[in-house]
Amino acid sequence: GLMTIDQRCYKSLGPHKLRTLLNICDITAEIANDPEITGLSSASDARQGDLCFVEGGPKQASETSPDAAACFVKENAAANLPESVVAIIVDQPRFAHKLASEALFELKDWLFPGDAPAIHASAQIAPTATIGAGAAIGEDARIGPGAVIGPGVQIGARTAIGPNAVLRCALIGNDVSVYAGAQIGEAGFGVTPGPEGGEDAPQWGRVIIQDHVTIGANTCIDRGAFDDTIIGERTKIDNLVQIAHNVIVGRNVVIASFTGISGTSTIGDGVAMGGRVGIKDHIHIGVGARIAAAAGIMRDVPAGETWGGVPAKPLRQYFREVAWIEKQVAAKKKPT
Repeated sequence: GLMTIDQRCYKSLGPHKLRTLLNICDITAEIANDPEITGLSSASDARQGDLCFVEGGPKQASETSPDAAACFVKENAAANLPESVVAIIVDQPRFAHKLASEALFELKDWLFPGDAPAIHASAQIAPTATIGAGAAIGEDARIGPGAVIGPGVQIGARTAIGPNAVLRCALIGNDVSVYAGAQIGEAGFGVTPGPEGGEDAPQWGRVIIQDHVTIGANTCIDRGAFDDTIIGERTKIDNLVQIAHNVIVGRNVVIASFTGISGTSTIGDGVAMGGRVGIKDHIHIGVGARIAAAAGIMRDVPAGETWGGVPAKPLRQYFREVAWIEKQVAAKKKPT
């Protein structure tokens, strides 16, 4: 099957047969078959050899990819999995998947021992920067003081990484500017209930930054849960922006400060966002849309439209509503 997880950032502890994996994790469940598990994924995107999970009910189970090798699932939804997928019935599918995933892979630690980094002779690296095992740094790249480049991170030609920026599980293109203190490739915010309470669901994806992107100071871009968080060419991101796991941002997008984009949202090419925009998860913003400052986006925004307000709607409609409310308030103030 396809290798789903980038071995430059993660160390493989498998593959394991499914029964072996369940034994390692102390998970007791009856299984009909014992496939070899080579990778991890979400249910809908599963490839051959992948282990996935369905936290929801029968409808979600029926949307599982038939290529998946096996799937953790609740009892009420197991019958709805595709026939080709081995069902593993557990009470907390996502938590079980967390345990199994950690027996298959591990995130390479900052100090992971391995191959020396490949650094182009023309690259300039501050003496206080830290470069992890197996990282690659391109021609004329500049790495600032105190910057930390994690194991296996790839940095393209003429890219500048500012002081105290931290990058892991990231592939960075050419002519990219990452300003001071930016944090790229930390874990996305995945919390799952476990037997003891809240648990962090591990994140196994990467961040991909295409050419000519600028990332402002103290901005955070989280790596994907299983796939990639992607920032398209020539996109310009201000300081103090938060971009969550599996977000895909198109080309030539402009994002102003204090904007927060929740997981798995997609932003079309040429979108412009004012400051302090908040976007719910799984939202799509169409090509060339414009989002007014401080908007709260709770539903998809069509291409080319300008939206504002909370919850956001087309801007002219929002302004008409505001004007109407002002009139009502003003009318009540008149002396009788």
